[in-house]
Amino acid sequence: MKVIVFDLGGTLMEYIGMPDCWTDYYLQGFEEINKRYTCNAPECDIQKSVEILKNFNPRINYREEEYSPEYIFSKSLEHWSAAIPIHQCAHTFYDGLSLKAEIYPDVIPVLKELRHRKYRIATLTDLPTAMPDELFKKDIAELLACFDLYVSSLSCGYRKPNSRGLEQISEHFHVPATELIFIGDEEKDRKTAHNAGSRFIQVNRKKKGHESIYELGELWELLD
Repeated sequence: MKVIVFDLGGTLMEYIGMPDCWTDYYLQGFEEINKRYTCNAPECDIQKSVEILKNFNPRINYREEEYSPEYIFSKSLEHWSAAIPIHQCAHTFYDGLSLKAEIYPDVIPVLKELRHRKYRIATLTDLPTAMPDELFKKDIAELLACFDLYVSSLSCGYRKPNSRGLEQISEHFHVPATELIFIGDEEKDRKTAHNAGSRFIQVNRKKKGHESIYELGELWELLD
């Protein structure tokens, strides 16, 4: 069985206009929570929430263990003197960011051709800090139809470069992790593949290079 695993953000899709680190947008997310639930939280409480959430951001404070959105928002909002529906906060927070997902134009045709060539396709993605799976899946609904398996940092419990996600995928398809091909755009993707003993192919959509591919159509030379 031939199994290819794709990273998502920066590899198959992106949130338009968003940088690698989203901390500059945290304020508007908490302001949306404050407004939606009429919390009347003072600016100092909102700013404290921003700082707490930053501490959970793995690009600032390295971590591999994943935490649920409910846990992160309960910690970020516990100093507000208002009754807040924590289980709804993640959706409200990300509503405030007005995210718009874009799937790169070369992706769907290549995924369909891979399926035609009898490849099994999985994805391994690190979710944005405190984003629920169901919210992310809604944004990539067109992609999900092309996957045989979706694995996220939340569903497997660990963030890259921890190899648990690739190990879970290898277990699902009953193939050794050494036979997986992992395709991603970041150094942590490379390290994840290395930690699992999998083959790695790098995508660099910002510039063409000899050690990476620029778009997915270049995969055929590497796979055949």
